[in-house]
Amino acid sequence: MSALQTAPTGIFELQRNSLSKSSCAIARHKYTREDGTATSSDASAGGHEEANFQDEENIDESVKEDMKKLEDTFPGIAYRFRLLNRIGEGTFSTVYKAEDLLYDHYRNDWDVFQGRQCEIWANPPSKRRRMEGESGQYSPTKRRKPRYVALKKIYVTSSPFRIQNELELLNDLRGCRSVCPLITAFRYQDQVVAVLPFFPHTDFRIQYRTFMVADMRHYFRSLFTALHSVHKHDILHRDIKPTNFLYNPEIREGVLVDFGLAEREGSEFTGTCICGYPGYVRRSRFLQSYYSTHCSNSALSAGYPKNDSRPTKRANRAGTRGFRAPEVLFKCTSQTTKIDMWSAGVILLTLLGRRFPFFNSTDDVDATIEMASIFGTRRMKTAAAMHGQVFETNIPTIGEKGYSWERLVKWASCVEELTDSEKQATRLLTGLMELDPHKRLGASDALQHEFFTDPIEHDVEWGGPPEDSADSGEDEVDKDDDADEVAMI
Repeated sequence: MSALQTAPTGIFELQRNSLSKSSCAIARHKYTREDGTATSSDASAGGHEEANFQDEENIDESVKEDMKKLEDTFPGIAYRFRLLNRIGEGTFSTVYKAEDLLYDHYRNDWDVFQGRQCEIWANPPSKRRRMEGESGQYSPTKRRKPRYVALKKIYVTSSPFRIQNELELLNDLRGCRSVCPLITAFRYQDQVVAVLPFFPHTDFRIQYRTFMVADMRHYFRSLFTALHSVHKHDILHRDIKPTNFLYNPEIREGVLVDFGLAEREGSEFTGTCICGYPGYVRRSRFLQSYYSTHCSNSALSAGYPKNDSRPTKRANRAGTRGFRAPEVLFKCTSQTTKIDMWSAGVILLTLLGRRFPFFNSTDDVDATIEMASIFGTRRMKTAAAMHGQVFETNIPTIGEKGYSWERLVKWASCVEELTDSEKQATRLLTGLMELDPHKRLGASDALQHEFFTDPIEHDVEWGGPPEDSADSGEDEVDKDDDADEVAMI
């Protein structure tokens, strides 16, 4: 873990002039005085008093114990940060909201939204102390506004390589718009704490119920801007979902967070997937496969071989259920940045359909069936063959053809007709949720879509399900799809 600054006893004593040259650049971004001089830890004494004017948050006792445990096991952290609450808990980390007690002592070039956020997300009036002056009258003392950060405690069960990878990627993305910057990181023994900016935002469970199309436009412009910056560095986020994009509707900006599963494109190379070959090569390999020579003309198989001698195909399956792209489900070994664009499309579908979560599968098999019920068996077979896989199902409700996205949005949102602006957003959705990753829109392409460049301002508020639900009759897609490789074979 040489990429982190270790935290022996007394790490938080502010003697920054004595830092060795071998200290990581990640840790120096935050703790550099503008005048280059050392400071005293006594400067934090006033920080506690100045933050006490806030109304105490209602914190569960278990959360208080958790924060107390972190302060006890990580020496000196209480002198630099005042832990306020636990704001997130995941598989690999826990995130706390904390006040940066020594904010004013260092350069804070990472704080790009602080000015606007302080104006919009104002704190309640403070209870000011009064100091008696020479005239015998009391005057209010000047207090600074508290500055908040997010402390991400990474669990010790995470591999050192994974932790270092996340911090290095965040450091490389420093300065990218709409991407959460890394302030610094500390390590004490086997504990790692990353210091990140705190971004006030609204809960997505409110957004998907209240957002109109104009709000969605601002939301996705910010999200695609972040993804464009990330993908330009050949980085796959791998876990795009609403809770990892903190959106503030007041300033119409959001930040992309949680790069714990992110990787550089091609870093886990396990062989080129068949989808990377030209079409004629894919057709030739498919014709030579066991499925084509023994099973393609027979009835659906009753199951799978008990003793299958074929080696298991291994591929990266990182991500969250319901947001994984089809190539991830089909174990593609040549995954690209397009997997993030599919996940962004699922968020757009959630907002348009007013249903969260939209996909609610328990495993990859159920997720594939959910896709098949939308796209139909013919297109799913084509998508599977593109990655050297076979798709079969005997579920009678899944037809050969699928349904249009416009019809699905109508069904999901319980409306009889979409507005012009919703139809325009649905056309963007079609480009994002494309089974073929080569035809799927990239971040830069999405920003050039008519949804952003030539928006239709025909918007109405969603009033919930009407009394008479929309026609639920099947509306199969009649348009001819692109050449179906399975049909050609």
